[in-house]
Amino acid sequence: MTWELDGHAVAVEQALAGGAPQRVGWFRFYFEDERWEWSDQVQRMHGYQPGTVVPTTELVLSHKHPDDRREVAASIAAMTRRRQAYSTRHRIIDTGGVIHEVVVVGDQFCDADGEVVGTHGFYVDVTPASTHETEDDITARVAEIAERRGSIDQTKGMLMVVYGMDQGAAFNLLKSLSQVRNMKLGLLAEQINADFCALGKQGVINRSRFDQALLTAHQRVRLDNA
Repeated sequence: MTWELDGHAVAVEQALAGGAPQRVGWFRFYFEDERWEWSDQVQRMHGYQPGTVVPTTELVLSHKHPDDRREVAASIAAMTRRRQAYSTRHRIIDTGGVIHEVVVVGDQFCDADGEVVGTHGFYVDVTPASTHETEDDITARVAEIAERRGSIDQTKGMLMVVYGMDQGAAFNLLKSLSQVRNMKLGLLAEQINADFCALGKQGVINRSRFDQALLTAHQRVRLDNA
C-alpha cells in the first residue's frame, strides 16, 4: 500500500509543522524521467519563492551541504536504480546561505497498474530553534514523558527524539496519520511504539528504517483491532 499524497498533502504538511507549514513540505520523484516536484514549502525551504524554480537532480544536489553531498548523490542514484523510497537526514544550504538540517521521510508510489513509478513523502526542517538544547536534553525530556504517560504520549516522545519536533507537532502528526490511514489513533500509536522499541533493541536506531516503519505501521496493526 502506498500513501496517496495528493488528497492529504496540505493537511499533513500543516500537521507535521505543528502550525508552521514552512517547516515541512512534500516532494515527489518519478524514476523513469528523474523528474522532481516540490511543494511551495519545500521551495521556500531552499530559498525560492513558489513557482520560480523547477527542481532537477542537479539543483537538488547543488543545495546539499558539501560534507553531505556525495552521500546524498549516492542515495539518489541507488534510489533511482533500485526504485526504492528516498529517506535521509542531511543538511541543505538555501539561496541565502543559511544551513538547514532536514529529515526526508519517503515511501514508494504506484501507477494505476500497481507498478512502482516513484517515491514521495515529506521534507521536515528540524534545524534546532536553540543551539543550547542538545540531543541529551531532548532525550531526557522524552524519557520523562514516556515514563509517566500512555502509548500515545510515548510515541509522541519518540517522534520528538527522531525528528526534533515539539509535543504539539508530534501529536498532530500522529492524528493526521490516523486520519490518512482511517485508523484509530491509539492503535496506530501502539504499533509505532512497538516498531520503535523493536528497532531500539538492535542498538543504534537506523533513522531510515524508522522512517519506513512510521509510514507502514498501519500495515502491521492487527485487523481485528482496527
